Amino acid sequence: MEGGGQRLAPVAPPGQPQGEHLRLLLRRSQEAKNCAYCPYSRFPVGAALLTAGGEIFSGCNVENACYSLGMCAERAAIQKAISEGHTSFRAMAITSLLQVFPPTQTARLSSVPFSFDSDMRDHFITPCGACRQVMREFGTDWDVYLTKADGTYIVKRLEELLPLSFGPEDLKKV
Repeated sequence: MEGGGQRLAPVAPPGQPQGEHLRLLLRRSQEAKNCAYCPYSRFPVGAALLTAGGEIFSGCNVENACYSLGMCAERAAIQKAISEGHTSFRAMAITSLLQVFPPTQTARLSSVPFSFDSDMRDHFITPCGACRQVMREFGTDWDVYLTKADGTYIVKRLEELLPLSFGPEDLKKV
């Protein structure tokens, strides 16, 4: 397929992706995580975004020595989709470290050794506030799959993650 998206065939029914469609969305977020450039935080994150047309766009976090110029995985996926002409989304899956290393074991990410001994393995990964606001730009009626290190997930509506939000329609109010 041309562009950065992957077409699902057939398109999943409206609402939450199910079965193979959901597994593909989760797998694409895991694959994206493996491409993360995170030499400073050593915290790789991957995201996969399902468009209303059934395409999946993935993104990973990309850090920069000038910290504020880094890019989160969620925003990277959205920007890839937007650059290919998509503005309507149904779901996003977000993944962080799926392989949990014992405190004494060292892993290598982005050529930087580190030891993963974090409470994150027991918590679902959630998007930062900036990502939630960027996601909100494209509506509140879509699902966000938040994963844990063991691969389990929960589903939240975007409106649950950013209640009482500000969006494009608010700029039209007099």
